[in-house]
Parts: sequence; structure tokens; C-alpha cells
Amino acid sequence: DVERSRGLGDVYKRQVTNHFQESRRNNSTEMLEDYVEAILALTKKNGETRNSDLAKYFGVSQATVTKNLKRLNSNNLVKSQPYRSIFLTKAGLNLAKVSKKRHEIVYNFLIKLGVSKKIAEQDSEGMEHHVSHETLMLMKKIIEKRK
Repeated sequence: DVERSRGLGDVYKRQVTNHFQESRRNNSTEMLEDYVEAILALTKKNGETRNSDLAKYFGVSQATVTKNLKRLNSNNLVKSQPYRSIFLTKAGLNLAKVSKKRHEIVYNFLIKLGVSKKIAEQDSEGMEHHVSHETLMLMKKIIEKRK
């Protein structure tokens, strides 16, 4: 029994470790997803996106935006040059569209639950990055049933 309980403990540790590793992976991609989604929205609205637009959008310094753009660039999600517009690569555009869709599903699900628009927007911003595909598909199914 002691050996079995140790084995179960190991399984639990692996599950907890995997859960935390997955959560850390999600956290590491949040910024990437937020930025490509913002670049897509700002470009549609203004015809282009510049560092200053992102700084204003996120309420951060231009230095922070520059640092984050380097990370986006190294992940092949954007093309940018100093003092020029920022452009999404094909991979960046795909990620932006997926992220936007996830956000919309979570937001609309919360609205269907009766959450106010302001709170649904705030909550969906964090949830979209962490919700599993399975949960997201169930949310979508519930939204579509209640139309």
C-alpha cells in the first residue's frame, strides 16, 4: 500500500506539474496574443499601427512596446522597423484572428450569463488565454443554442 500511495503521489505531482507548466505556457503567450489582437484592431481602425498607438492602447511606455515588439518579431508574428508602421506576418494575423475569436466567445458567453458588458469585457480579457478548447467549444455551443 505504501508503494501504491507513492505511485499515486507521483501521478499527482506529474498532473500538478503539468497543470502549472501549461499555465506558465499560457501566461507566456498572453502578451503575444494581446499585442497581435491589438495590432489587428488598430490597423483596421486607423489604417496602420505604430508604437505610440500600442503604448496608448495598453497604457504603457513606448520602451515597453519596443521590448515587446522585439519578442513578437523574434516569434515571427510582426514585421517592424523604427519609426515605421507595424505589420502582422501571416502567422501573426492567424494568431490575432484566433485570439479575437476566443475573446468573442468568452465575452458572449459571459453576456449570456447576465454579466454586465463592462465586467464581461474585463473578465473575458484574462479568461480567453486560459480557457481550454473543450470549455470554449461548450461555451460556443451554449451561446448558439440560446440565440
